[in-house]
Amino acid sequence: MSAHSESRGTLYLVPTPLDFGVAQAPPVAPSEWLPAETLDTARRLTHWITENAKSTRAFLKRVDALASLAAPLQAQQITELPRAAHKKGDHAPQAEGDAQARELLAPALLRHDIGLVSEAGMPAIADPGSSIVRAAHAMGLRVVPLTGPISLMLALAASGLNGQSFAFVGYVPQDPTERAKRLRELEALALKTGQTQILIETPYRNTALLQALLQTLHPHTRLAVCGALTLPQQVCRSALVQEWKRNPQTLSGELPLDAPCVFLLGR
Repeated sequence: MSAHSESRGTLYLVPTPLDFGVAQAPPVAPSEWLPAETLDTARRLTHWITENAKSTRAFLKRVDALASLAAPLQAQQITELPRAAHKKGDHAPQAEGDAQARELLAPALLRHDIGLVSEAGMPAIADPGSSIVRAAHAMGLRVVPLTGPISLMLALAASGLNGQSFAFVGYVPQDPTERAKRLRELEALALKTGQTQILIETPYRNTALLQALLQTLHPHTRLAVCGALTLPQQVCRSALVQEWKRNPQTLSGELPLDAPCVFLLGR
C-alpha cells in the first residue's frame, strides 16, 4: 500500500441482507449471512454512500443490535447517490456523474473510511455504485469489497447452468413483442456459445416474465428461476422448458414470485 493511499480513507463495499423490500419477510439477522469481518467493519464506519438512506439506517440498526456502532445512528453521515444513478444506473462513465461521485467521497480525503451500500446485496452489481468505485480509484483511494450475499452468483451456482461463461443482462423490455424478441436473442446467444444468460425483473412483473419465457423459449432450453434467495421461503427450480410446461404447478407453484427473483437460461 502506498503512503498516498494510507493518508486517505478506504472505500468499503458493504453487502447487506437480501430481505429488504421483500413483502412480509421476517428480518434476517445480519450474522446469518454476513461474516464477522464484514459486520465489524460496518460497525466501525460512520460515513456512508447509499442507494437508499432508509434501508441503510435499518441495516445499521440490525448491526447495532449485535455490537454497538462506533457512532449513534443519528450521528452517522449517510448520503444518498444522485437520483439519476437510481433511474438510469451509473455504470457508464459520465462527466457529471463521476464529478458528483468525487464530491461524495470528499470525506475520504480527510481520512474517513466510507461504506458503499445498496438496498440489498452487493453494491455496484445489479445496483448503482459503479461511479463511486471509479471515482475512488481515480482519487487513489483503497477499495475493499467485503464478503456477503450476491443474489446473481447464488442463483448461478444453484441453476446447473454454465458457471464458466455467463452474462448478466439486466432487465428485458416490458412490451410483449419487444420482450419476446429480446428473449429469442438471448436464447440464440446462449445456445450458440454456451454462455448462461442471467436476467432480473421487478417483483410485480415476475409472473409475466416467467410466462413470456415459457411461451418464447425452445422446449430444450434450460430455464432456472431462483426467488427469495437467503430467506426462509427461498426456492430454486431448474428444468428444460418442456418440463416446465409439462409440470407447471410442480415447478412454478411454489416459487415466491412476489419476491426478488433471478432468471437464468442456457443449455
